[in-house]
Formats: sequence, structure tokens, C-alpha cells
Amino acid sequence: QRQGCENATFPAGRSFERCNTLPVLGASLHWTYHAANGTAELAFRATSGSARWVAWGINPSGAGMPGSNVFVASQGGRGAVSVLTTILRSTAPALDNTTLQFDVPVPPTAEYAAGAYTIYTTVALPGNSTQQNTVWQAGPLSGGDILPHPTSGPNLQSLMRLDFLSG
Repeated sequence: QRQGCENATFPAGRSFERCNTLPVLGASLHWTYHAANGTAELAFRATSGSARWVAWGINPSGAGMPGSNVFVASQGGRGAVSVLTTILRSTAPALDNTTLQFDVPVPPTAEYAAGAYTIYTTVALPGNSTQQNTVWQAGPLSGGDILPHPTSGPNLQSLMRLDFLSG
């Protein structure tokens, strides 16, 4: 699954030891796992128009969207990119900016460049386990507001169990 992501470049000399080209939504995940403290430094990248949002997260309680702790990147009306952290409590979640259920020792940042959003963060892997249920998503914006993503096709296939140790 590395084909397509291993040649990715990042600004400011950032680099990551592993990557996966995710199977849908034009996304990839890049990370370095730090066994000493159970954290993963990561970059989630997804091709997208600027009038859209992208998200990536971990579901510490199961597979799928409900229960996922996510990072959502989008652009406001003036083009500034921001990251919202939220817990998806249902399939029609309120997108409140909230503290996640796992430690985020490095606050998330994001950028939009060359037709893609990239979210950067460091997370303490829940349960100190390298195997995690991950989710990612993309959807439309309207006036800077995050609208629901489509509920068919690739948008329902955007989940996988990932081992941060082996890839």
C-alpha cells in the first residue's frame, strides 16, 4: 500500500518513516511511531478542492464513524486553514471543538497547497496499542460551514484497521 505515498514531500524538513496510500478519497497517511512514549507523529493528506473539508481520526471504541475522535481541516472565508478536533458521537454529529479521548501532545495544524489538505499532529495511541481503527472523510463547505459528507460509495469505505508499528 506504499505505492503513491513514499515520494510525498513536506515543508520545513518534515519527514515520516512510514506511509499508506489509503484506498479511497485520494488520501494518504504518513507517520513516525515513537515506541518510547507510545505516540505517532503524523500527516494526513487528501486531495481536495478548497471549498471542501477533509478529516482523519481514530476510533478507540470500535470500527466506523460513531465514537471516532477526529481532526477536521477546512478553509474559512479568508482562506485561512483551521483544524477542528471533535468526537463523533453519532452518524449526525454536532461538530463541537472538544478535547479528544486520547492525548494530543502536539496541537494539530493544517495547510492547503497544490490541491490537497494536510493535517499534522502527534497523538498518544489509545491503550498504548499500535493497532488502531482509523477513519477519514471528505465533504463540502458552504460559506465556511462544514456540511455532511455523501453517504454512499467511497465515503462509506473510508475506514481501516492500521498497525502503526508495521504499516
